Amino acid sequence: MTETNEPGAELIAEADAATERLKAVKESIGRVIFGLEDEIELCLAAVLAGGHTLLVGAPGLAKTRLVQTIATATGLDTKRIQFTPDLMPADILGSEILEESDDGKRHFRFLPGPVFCRLLMADEINRASPRTQAALLQAMQEGHVTVAGERHDLPKPFHVLATQNPIEQEGTYPLPEAQLDRFLLRVDIPYPKREAERAVLLATTGAEQAEAIEVLNPDEILKLQSLVRRLPVGERVLDAILDLLRSARPDESDVPAVRDGVSWGPGPRAGQALMLACRARALLRGRLAPSTEDVAALAEPVLKHRMALSFAARADGHTLEGLIKTLADQAA
Repeated sequence: MTETNEPGAELIAEADAATERLKAVKESIGRVIFGLEDEIELCLAAVLAGGHTLLVGAPGLAKTRLVQTIATATGLDTKRIQFTPDLMPADILGSEILEESDDGKRHFRFLPGPVFCRLLMADEINRASPRTQAALLQAMQEGHVTVAGERHDLPKPFHVLATQNPIEQEGTYPLPEAQLDRFLLRVDIPYPKREAERAVLLATTGAEQAEAIEVLNPDEILKLQSLVRRLPVGERVLDAILDLLRSARPDESDVPAVRDGVSWGPGPRAGQALMLACRARALLRGRLAPSTEDVAALAEPVLKHRMALSFAARADGHTLEGLIKTLADQAA
């Protein structure tokens, strides 16, 4: 449903206050992470939208440090899981242990796994077996886990920031499309520019290192997520999102490169991700409503893991990034 009414004075005041708080969050993260302003904004947008983020980049590009710093600045308790091929679902979700009470009676007690936190770092998630990936999928989508037939709710808010190394693929299990679709955004972490790398070297090799400070807390995050969903979205932005989605699907697109070169396109969850992420990005930039510029800027993070080029298209030199940019420019 499109919201076209002008925002009320209460919503405006709430959004202005939120923008100032979020500015302080970005400044806190910027004390530790250098040269990744756009990537930081995308990660924060995913948190504000209530979604999960897939961080893709080569080793040593501060993906782990970024997640830890975001957790500190947002006040979300965090745990880290290093994914390996022998990792089992119980290692993530937890398990029941048999205990004996003082009166000699035995009973099972649930011992929560590391998934019971508000910000879970899933390091090198594609190294886990499909069975373990499926266990995490339920937590990401449902907000609870089931162990021995019993439901255990996860704390709120709950976010997964997963990392993936695109270089070394030996011994990995590519994430299935169903789980990739559960990530609101895919954020590619680039190599730093010269000035940013200079700042990193100076900041991390001295006697003291800067640390992020806590700005928000879980209750504030929940309020901000509620605010994001109340921000109005105009018809023009909604039409741009719909145009982008339909042009990216090979069976509906009028673009020859999509019809002939895309194996599968984005589903409705991509549209939901775009709607929420555009609202969150607008709030992070001090605006009360998203614009078509937000749609164009978020097209690649939303669509890149929800589309696939055919082998023939890749052989002809086409790239998913270039195709998405063309579609976004047309839609916006």
